Amino acid sequence: MSERRDYYDVLGVGRSAEAAELKRAYRRLAMELHPDRNPGDKQAEDRFKEASEAYQVLSDPEKRSLYDRFGHAGPSAGMGAGFHDVHDIFSAFGDIFGDIFGGGGGRRGPPRGADIETGLVLTLEEAATGIKRKVSIVRHAACEVCGGNGAARGSSPEPCEHCGGRGQVMHAQGFLMISSTCPVCRGEGQIVRRPCPTCSGAGVVEAEDELQVTIPAGVEDGSTLRIPGRGEAAPRGGQPGNLYVVLRVKADERFERDGADLHTEIAVSFPQLALGDEVEVPTLEGPMLLELPAGTQAGDTFALRGRGMPRMDGRGKGDVVAHIKLVVPSALSAEEEAALRAYAAAGGQHVNPERGGGLFRRKKKK
Repeated sequence: MSERRDYYDVLGVGRSAEAAELKRAYRRLAMELHPDRNPGDKQAEDRFKEASEAYQVLSDPEKRSLYDRFGHAGPSAGMGAGFHDVHDIFSAFGDIFGDIFGGGGGRRGPPRGADIETGLVLTLEEAATGIKRKVSIVRHAACEVCGGNGAARGSSPEPCEHCGGRGQVMHAQGFLMISSTCPVCRGEGQIVRRPCPTCSGAGVVEAEDELQVTIPAGVEDGSTLRIPGRGEAAPRGGQPGNLYVVLRVKADERFERDGADLHTEIAVSFPQLALGDEVEVPTLEGPMLLELPAGTQAGDTFALRGRGMPRMDGRGKGDVVAHIKLVVPSALSAEEEAALRAYAAAGGQHVNPERGGGLFRRKKKK
């Protein structure tokens, strides 16, 4: 599949489909394309993975929102779309496959390791440029003594005699044959007769791990990076789980973010609005000058194109939007008050008469 199809087309549903309709559509395709029903059929397996990826995204409100806005680039650039292999699919949607196949889900061999989650805090500048950061995690890793198989030195796991090493047993229900997890080996297909003393036969030990994470430019607060295979190691050589890195972007007092746009407030005086001026506007690359035309009104906005955050779909950057705010002084000097009264008189505007002693002037001197 060199060109990725629209997820809604993959599942055969409309863009307004609700959760129940999505699940029904996926169940139908999963039953049709499941690897156990299409052994050796690479095309069916690819379509099975495609349908599972589509359901993974559209069944998650946050990922679906990103997909609707940005297409495939939205969820895949940080939100963890896609699967490492079919075992990932069985693990993610075990309830669905349990309904279809009687609890076995079609998975054989050792169980998959658990997923783990860690957090990473970024500044707005780091989120804008994209960076590489190291994260430390504590997880279960494969035991080095036994190589992860759980067996003591000089021995190895043996095939389960009850299921013939398949991890599944078949039961007849009427004219249907239903598979379920082997009760002896619990689906692993193997039995450890002599457990490794270091890991007590589990095949995993607790360890601290450090890895470097690449964070794409433009991520938002709450975005999640999925790193396949860096979660918990599975008992006795099974597929490891995934690591999910939840990104937190710190608030920046200069901006309020709206997707790829950054909004900022610029305080100006009445003369600047009336006569025009050059004012500084903050951007991620440093302050820029903005020309305010004469007669600018309080509340007007001006956009500095392409000075905002990178868009996750790769379509350039957003804008820095400057909101003009009129600041009225709380105190005036004698000269300022006289000039302002002269301006009001010239325009025929009524203002309060000057009070004895000059209240504004007294405040200004303090």
